[in-house]
Amino acid sequence: MRRPGQGEALTVWALWGAMALAALATYSWVDPSDLYNVSRQGLGGGLGRSVVLLNFPIALVAVATTLVSVAALPRGAWLAAAPAIACAALVPFVVDEDDLDVRAANAIPALGVLVALVLTILAARRAGTSFAPRRRGDPARLLVAAVVVLLSLPWITAALGFHFPGDVFMGEELRREDDGTLLAAVHLGHHHGLDGALLVLTALLLSRVRLRERWLHLVLTGYVGLMLAYGAVNMAQDFWLEQIVKRGWTDAEIPPALLPGFRPIWVVILALAALSAIVLAREERAEPAASYSTP
Repeated sequence: MRRPGQGEALTVWALWGAMALAALATYSWVDPSDLYNVSRQGLGGGLGRSVVLLNFPIALVAVATTLVSVAALPRGAWLAAAPAIACAALVPFVVDEDDLDVRAANAIPALGVLVALVLTILAARRAGTSFAPRRRGDPARLLVAAVVVLLSLPWITAALGFHFPGDVFMGEELRREDDGTLLAAVHLGHHHGLDGALLVLTALLLSRVRLRERWLHLVLTGYVGLMLAYGAVNMAQDFWLEQIVKRGWTDAEIPPALLPGFRPIWVVILALAALSAIVLAREERAEPAASYSTP
C-alpha cells in the first residue's frame, strides 16, 4: 500500500521553524520594553520566547502533523505519537499570555513538539516528500493564502524586529494601553494575529492531505477545520484591534478568543469549524478515488 507523502507536513514545519528562528533573533536583541509581556534580555530571552512559541501555537500544529505522520508509519508509532499529543494538551495549563517568559513546565509541550517533528522526518524517509495531487480547491487555497500573507505584513516585519514601512498599515504610532502605558500600535515581536495567520496557512496545507484510514482522516479533517476557524478568528481579532480600532474608526472590538470558553466568540469559532469541515468533506466527495493512497 502506498503511504501518503509528507510534503505538506514538512512545509508546515519549515514555516513554523522560520517563525521560531525569527523569535530567537528578535527577542535576543530588541529591548523587552518594546516587546509584549516578556522581561528577559539577550540570548536567554530569545531562547525562552522560542520555547514558549513551541508551546503555543506550535504544539497545537504538532498534533495535526502527528496524525499525518502516523498514517505513513507502522502502528507502533502510536507509542510515541500518543504521548506527543498528550503533551500538546497541556498547553493551556503552562502558557500564560500575561507572562511569556519561559518556565520549567514549558519543557513538556516542547518535548512533544520534538517527538512530532521526529515522527514527520521518519514518515518522510519511509513514504517520501511528495505532495498530494492537485485538488479542486487549490485555486481557492492560493487566493486565501495570498490575502492572509498580505494582511500579515505588519506582523511579519514586527516578528523580524522592525515596523512595516509606509502609512498603509498602523505600526510604530504610539497608543495608550488599558494600563496607561504607551506602546506602538503594532509592538515589535511575535503577535497572536501572526499565530492565527500561520494556523490558517497550516490548515490550508494539511487540508490537501488524504489519509486512507477513514477514522484517522475524519479526525484530521475535523482538527484542520477547527484550526482554520480558530486561526481566522484570532487573526481577524488582532488585525481589527490594531488596524481599525487603534485608528479611531470605531470603539467596537472583537472579543479575545485565544482561550476556549463558554463565550459567544467560541460559538462563532465552532460554527466556522463545522462549516470548514463540511466544505472539506464536499471537496473530498468530488475527488476521484485515485486521490487517496491505494494498494
